[in-house]
Amino acid sequence: MAEELRVLFLSPEVVPFAKTGGLADVAGALPGALKRLGADVRLALPLYRMVREKDFDMRSVLENLKVPIGKEKLAANILESQTEDGVPVYLIDREDMYDRPNLYGTAEGDYDDNLERFTFLAHACLKLTERISFRPDVIHCHDWQTGLVPALIKGPYADVPFFSGIPCVFTVHNLGYQGLFPEDKLPLTGLPKAQFYHPEGLEYWGKISLLKAGIVYSEAVTTVSPTYAKEIQTSEFGLGMEGILYRRRAYLHGILNGVDYRLWDPAKDSHLAANYSFQKMGGKSGCKKSIMDEMNLDRGLNKRPLLGMISRLDAQKGLDLLVEIIDDILALEVGLVILGTGDEKIQNAIQEAAERHPGRVGLKVGFDEPLAHRIMAGVDMFLIPSRYEPCGLTQMYALKYGTVPVVRATGGLDDTIAPFDRKTRKGNGFKFEPYGAKAFLETVQQAVQLFNDSEAWKTLVANGMKADFSWDRSATAYMDLYRLVIER
Repeated sequence: MAEELRVLFLSPEVVPFAKTGGLADVAGALPGALKRLGADVRLALPLYRMVREKDFDMRSVLENLKVPIGKEKLAANILESQTEDGVPVYLIDREDMYDRPNLYGTAEGDYDDNLERFTFLAHACLKLTERISFRPDVIHCHDWQTGLVPALIKGPYADVPFFSGIPCVFTVHNLGYQGLFPEDKLPLTGLPKAQFYHPEGLEYWGKISLLKAGIVYSEAVTTVSPTYAKEIQTSEFGLGMEGILYRRRAYLHGILNGVDYRLWDPAKDSHLAANYSFQKMGGKSGCKKSIMDEMNLDRGLNKRPLLGMISRLDAQKGLDLLVEIIDDILALEVGLVILGTGDEKIQNAIQEAAERHPGRVGLKVGFDEPLAHRIMAGVDMFLIPSRYEPCGLTQMYALKYGTVPVVRATGGLDDTIAPFDRKTRKGNGFKFEPYGAKAFLETVQQAVQLFNDSEAWKTLVANGMKADFSWDRSATAYMDLYRLVIER
């Protein structure tokens, strides 16, 4: 029964506590949706500096919890807070590991002790549940930082009656991040080498892979869209993991991410210059004027399409394609607004294009959540030309904001965007298939052309705004999966 289902939810980042990307949005919203379906969900993550600085209401629940790491036992303090939905959140406090400016590393690269940091997290979460007598029916782990947990339950914790028979579900948010570490660090994890370090286990080309540990030792593996679940079993998208994923295909499920419409809804978004809804669209033009002023764009663009991107500036996100055709896009008499950070060459190329086309390109380097909302509301089209995209949330936000997505047909982009058909008036955006600058440019041209047909454009915008990608649908699929792994 749903009422009795106890879920321990482990993620390295959770909105509003700590965030670097979409994983935090998922981990912040899905537990609340599961709770609404009757589950008893508890969240755990590290007490990073970012969390301390935000002044959350926290209380101490455990002091001096002994956590094994290699041959040592280190102490952790456990604090408790909660999400807006009332889901309890346990914060693992150990200053030497988590009191740092960033979550995983600096611009120079990952922190050298990430294996120690996330091994400590894995053991601490298990020890914590035992100490507070919260025995989960299922443990839901997210990304490589929690990938050790399913292996620990099959290894050193297998003989502990409290953990006997607890199944794990492991979600891969992006196969590109594999949690790779040198073999000689294996003793730190507490996993016996003979049992775990081999090609059928967590050994990956002579290294430890915590991502692979999660994939191999969980009772079910999920990823964040049905298409991505198929793609990662191929050499093009599998990044060397396709063989193991293909072997586990009977246990691999693609469940589309949802959107938290409490945070992303133009009718009540406090970041916007004006609010609007599907029924009352007037505020959208006010948002467009406002973002053009904020980005110092030429007012003459008011009647022309304004294109937007909010993205990491790297090749995975298709920014290499954008750079190649940026002058051709701007030749369509459009404006372009970009928010993001990443590859310096890409950043410079966009900056140079802005200098060549004064008043037509607005670039803000960095991450700025309120600005992301203002861009989403202020632009007419949203570009996502990703090389691969496990799910993507921004195209779903765009639809809700009456902003038309132009995407590459990959992963969750392919699952959520249907090309607009002028005859049937069905579809919610534009998409192209081959990964190339020519296909991308042709699709942008089609979108700009349709923008000039105001009636067709209104229909297209309305189609997008009526779509429902709320978390409740996805949470039901996860509840069904939890029951399935418990029965197994």
